[in-house]
Amino acid sequence: MKREMELVRQILLQVEHAENDPNELIDLSFHQWSHEVVSYHCKILNDARLIEAQDLSDLSGSDWRPLSLTWEGHEFIDAARNDNVWNKAMTSLKEKSMTVPFEVLKAVVIQKCREYFGVE
Repeated sequence: MKREMELVRQILLQVEHAENDPNELIDLSFHQWSHEVVSYHCKILNDARLIEAQDLSDLSGSDWRPLSLTWEGHEFIDAARNDNVWNKAMTSLKEKSMTVPFEVLKAVVIQKCREYFGVE
């Protein structure tokens, strides 16, 4: 399954918005992505230590649910929250017609965030 960076951003934003009890599972629903795709992305976000998530998978299929953001998740979404910053970062990467590792995306988002706020 392909990693969808827009979905990653949307999951992080929803988890941040929904956070209250770190022991309570957060239900996510997106019209443009299936439950299986969202579950997979929750799993890899957990693996990357951007969220804390619980595996509720059974024989009927994958079911990963987020609990909370980690420090790294907060750090990334703080840089990627602004639509203008996010869109400039994604446009910059698309112009080069390439997919990149998450750490490169994070660096580009942080650079665009610095430019947006006039911090060089």
